[in-house]
Amino acid sequence: MLFFTFILIPVMIGVIAINWLEDYTAVASTAIALLSLLFVLGCVGYFVQEPNEARVMIFFGKYKGTCRSTGYFWVNPFMSRKKLSLRIRNMDIEPIKVNDKVGNPVLIGMVLVWKIKDTYRAVFDIDSQSLSNGVSTGVSNAALEKFVRIQSDAALREVTGHYAYDQTGSDANELTLRDGGEEINELLERKINERLAIAGMEVVEARLNYLAYAPEIAAVMLRRQQASAIISAREKIVEGAVSMVKMAIDRIETDKVATFDEARKATLVGNLLVVLCSDEPAQPVLNTDA
Repeated sequence: MLFFTFILIPVMIGVIAINWLEDYTAVASTAIALLSLLFVLGCVGYFVQEPNEARVMIFFGKYKGTCRSTGYFWVNPFMSRKKLSLRIRNMDIEPIKVNDKVGNPVLIGMVLVWKIKDTYRAVFDIDSQSLSNGVSTGVSNAALEKFVRIQSDAALREVTGHYAYDQTGSDANELTLRDGGEEINELLERKINERLAIAGMEVVEARLNYLAYAPEIAAVMLRRQQASAIISAREKIVEGAVSMVKMAIDRIETDKVATFDEARKATLVGNLLVVLCSDEPAQPVLNTDA
């Protein structure tokens, strides 16, 4: 076809033009017009396709297939070719406000990596009229990105509603948004894939990149976290102090340093716990009783 378009037709036009100049005839002029039209139509049918690109072929409204090969091609000039990129695309979903499992408002955002998998669905199953003033012009990158963004937003809201932001205290092994990690990301990826499959798109990776309490409760939840941290620290301190007191009493009795009755032993335990658990250095009080 390349030979026919760029070599044979121009040669024929040249030959006819020479004859036309020598002896003007209506047949020669008609032949030149027809060959010129064929040349233009032949040129229209050529296209170049780069790696990770595809063209959906449509002949007078009928789907004829998808070209995924790389190189220089010619197709029927009357066949429309819708170009699609099969390359991986990155999308940053802005943080949205959602209620978690226990009803606390949180701000959550994610990074989404996706690509087109089924070109037929991507072209014919997404309506892009809303982006072209009501006139259907076929699928566009803006229409694809808008569809992905809306469906990802819905999936993110669904997943967030199944988990609490942090431990609620009822179950130490509870999976939370803050500690879920890969499990949360895998569930999010699966939910988004379920929604995008109807439009021929596939999620390569979905990962949370922002998580925080909403501003209206952030200060209260910060105090709650601080209180939980203080309680955990106190538990550790008391556990260590009790262990040290027991060790001290056992050592005194074993080495026969002193003998204590139950009342003096209780006093010693109390004094040692005060010294070991106090935030401030303990002030010694000397007993001057005879």
